[in-house]
Amino acid sequence: MLCFTKILCVLALLALPLAAQQPALSTSAPPEPIMLWPTGAPGALGTEDTDKPALFVFLPTVPNPTKTGVVVAPGGGYQHLAMEKEGFAVARWLNQHGVAAFVLRYRLGPQYHHPIEIGDAQRAIRMVRAHADEYGIDKDRVGMWGFSAGGHLTATAGTQFDAGHPDSTDPIDHESSRPEFLVLAYPVITLMAPSAHTGSRKYLLGDDPDPALVRSMSAETRVTPETPPTFLFATTDDKTVPVMNSVLFYEALIKAGVPAEMHLFQHGSHGAGLAQANPDLSIWPDLLIKWMRERGYAAPAGQ
Repeated sequence: MLCFTKILCVLALLALPLAAQQPALSTSAPPEPIMLWPTGAPGALGTEDTDKPALFVFLPTVPNPTKTGVVVAPGGGYQHLAMEKEGFAVARWLNQHGVAAFVLRYRLGPQYHHPIEIGDAQRAIRMVRAHADEYGIDKDRVGMWGFSAGGHLTATAGTQFDAGHPDSTDPIDHESSRPEFLVLAYPVITLMAPSAHTGSRKYLLGDDPDPALVRSMSAETRVTPETPPTFLFATTDDKTVPVMNSVLFYEALIKAGVPAEMHLFQHGSHGAGLAQANPDLSIWPDLLIKWMRERGYAAPAGQ
């Protein structure tokens, strides 16, 4: 659903009382990270935390009747990670709605380039599935949510996946890397002009990437009917990542027959996160949880 400004203004006015009633998110310290590869990640170039992709596991204290889990990829242009605003805060919000969350610390440029990042994301999805019983979730209900460059990583995970490697000696590799649904918040999608976020392209692919690689890593070119159902949120006057990134992906989803919902707000700067203190954008998480409930990925309101 492509939302135009006038419609969104009406929705925002209707939703303000609901948004005002939302409980404040906790700012408690995050859990200890769980390494994606406890004995060392493939391709690691050092032993610092930045060389160790990991998951921070947030399990809800309220019931998770849908047994849904979400891997969360913070943004940061593939050169840093907005771990609190686009990671831990998001995990706590999901927990409030009875959904398990797994914040991904993935490796970054300029030290690491493709395919390291997508390898980290795929490993995260496989690990969550491999431990689904431990986390109280269904391995067939694992989605992914990404912001900005983390949105590009999420869109890549949703368009470049496999069913698992049953011959691997590592049981985690037996699991599928396909997310069951995608949430893309002001995402980087294309790495091609004129709508590319050039910083993300540089830190993911290097200074002078092959044009064929640039095209293949532009997620809108990789959408198929097997791409997961997707929810998109962006703002028209985003000065950092052009809104056409979201439009290109939405258009590709519709052409492929993939269920998709998109909400474009007229005003709002890049990096808003959940936007709880922004009256222009604070409705967007309400629209998301409505979409999740409709698809069975979150419990009905009041449960």
